[in-house]
Amino acid sequence: MNPETLRILDSIARDRNIDRDLLIRDLEQAMISAARKHFNSLDAEEFGCSMDRVTGEIKMWRNLEDGTHEDIPMETLGRIPAQTAKQVMIQRFREDERSSLLEEFSKRRGEIVTGTAHRYEGGALVVQVDRAEGFMPRSEQIPGEQFHAGDRVRCLILDVRDAGSQVKIVLSRSHPDFIRRLFEAEVPEVAEHVIEVKAMAREAGFRTKIAVSSIDSKVDAVGACVGVRGSRIRNIVDELGGEKIDIVRWNESSQILIANALKPAEVEEVSLCFELGRATIIVREDQLSLAIGRRGQNVRLAARLTGWDIDILTPAEFAKSLETLEQTLRPMEGVSDEVLDRMGALGMISVFDVEEVGPGVLTEELGMSEELAEVVVQQCAEQAKIVAEQQQKEKEEAERKRAEEMAVGAALLGELPEDAIAEPDARAESVADSILGPEPESAAPADSTAGDPQPSDSSPPEPSAVEVDEETIAQERAD
Repeated sequence: MNPETLRILDSIARDRNIDRDLLIRDLEQAMISAARKHFNSLDAEEFGCSMDRVTGEIKMWRNLEDGTHEDIPMETLGRIPAQTAKQVMIQRFREDERSSLLEEFSKRRGEIVTGTAHRYEGGALVVQVDRAEGFMPRSEQIPGEQFHAGDRVRCLILDVRDAGSQVKIVLSRSHPDFIRRLFEAEVPEVAEHVIEVKAMAREAGFRTKIAVSSIDSKVDAVGACVGVRGSRIRNIVDELGGEKIDIVRWNESSQILIANALKPAEVEEVSLCFELGRATIIVREDQLSLAIGRRGQNVRLAARLTGWDIDILTPAEFAKSLETLEQTLRPMEGVSDEVLDRMGALGMISVFDVEEVGPGVLTEELGMSEELAEVVVQQCAEQAKIVAEQQQKEKEEAERKRAEEMAVGAALLGELPEDAIAEPDARAESVADSILGPEPESAAPADSTAGDPQPSDSSPPEPSAVEVDEETIAQERAD
């Protein structure tokens, strides 16, 4: 051994981030294993080895029974012990590297890293991150996003697992914390905790809602996150491949927060039922589709952001629900206008709400007797069944009418055979008449004369419409 060995160990320690003394101890243990192999010994304490940290010189010895020891020249070990030392050394170096990776990336859990895409394995993307390979499962990828070998991948270190002989590094681009870290990277106020991210809800690849607040009254939380002319938020959106991000102003009042979370829809009123954890939102007819969002995405993300179950109603539906509740409870003795008003203030605006909260809440919050509360809940439960049946019938009727209208339209356009609608109703006939006009009674198919015998030359020709009109006019003038 010579100083060249120390230089090699220094290079391995630097490249793989392993302590140099640990590598030297591993080498000493490998030489002891070689000596045991050479002498066919099972006693681990029989041999010893030491390497000089400056010169790289290695000394080996064998402990004797009288307490002394004899030196073992390395040249006497032979080929097989040397091969054993090599295998032990490689194994220990790999274990040290695995421990180093586990310790390093465990500290970096939750950080954003930039790697290079390598390949796909069973739907999972393998990414080279520094000196380790991480994998991004399909569930942690943004839907529709595809990388090619060599592409730059910016992702979040989600988890680090010790999987026996290797370290598994789980990466993610769909986790909500990925958005949080991007805001910290792009918005200095977020990184400095002047602006705090209070809540977040995300559907990766489609939309994200994030609620922010500022501890400094001079700093506008929403404006700082958006940036000048949208420069900051644009960088984040570009990184996410065009995913929409709604920045919501945080408020301690749940009513104001829910109204902010449903933007860009304009909310008329918010009614909260703390017992059920439900918020009833009243919006105008022209704002209903905007509040619900495409496939319910806007209201779904708002519910996850605020932690409330959100039910959206129009003013007509809200009034009808209150009217049904009032008609159900007003005839009952002991239920006054004050009780009904207090129930509305508690967010119980329908017979379904009263049935769900149960008699215990009515007794504690409204001061009802147990007997009256039981009767109220029972009456509301019966009315709720009736209302549910009516709603189901209305839904089925609307679906049936819609199916009929679609079938009539398809038949008029020639997309269905004539017998697709066996008995069209009067409304369908009126629709057909308005489009095609009434069918003449003596109308015949265009090709009806194709197989009829031709008229003989002796038969007089039929007068034309023009000739009949001229004779009629001449007769009228003669008269």
